[in-house]
Amino acid sequence: MTSPWSLEQLLEQEQLLQFSKFNHHTAWQLGSRIKSLADDQKAAIAMEVYAFNQVLFSYAMAGTTADNQTWIARKRASVLRFGHSSFYLGEYNRSKGRQFEQQPQIDPMVFAAHGGSFPLRIRNSGLIGAVTVSGLPQEDDHGLVIEALYEMMDG
Repeated sequence: MTSPWSLEQLLEQEQLLQFSKFNHHTAWQLGSRIKSLADDQKAAIAMEVYAFNQVLFSYAMAGTTADNQTWIARKRASVLRFGHSSFYLGEYNRSKGRQFEQQPQIDPMVFAAHGGSFPLRIRNSGLIGAVTVSGLPQEDDHGLVIEALYEMMDG
């Protein structure tokens, strides 16, 4: 399946969707916004906002399973290690003719390059965490996260 976004567009999202400040309240707002969007779509997802080395928001909707939590952890680990969205990592590696999880330095039990985890950055400060969704096709997981982030940047 072809991505709805080019590699350049995915990188542009990462540049645009950065916070001027981020704290526990911001994490709550972001998680709550993602839940509201999922409710509107009648989508069953699990989600997490992770920053400052801790989970600040976590919610699993009816219809999700413990597997979604495993996916969240693996996608988040990829973002924190490589500094890019999990969707970008998968698409970048596909563009190189390889699978992210099959590289010798990647433990597929720890890392996953499937869409749904996005880096949280404070502008001019750097990576502070990741926001992650699991439960939909990877393009939709990614789309849900960036939709919520775009709305927060406008607000």
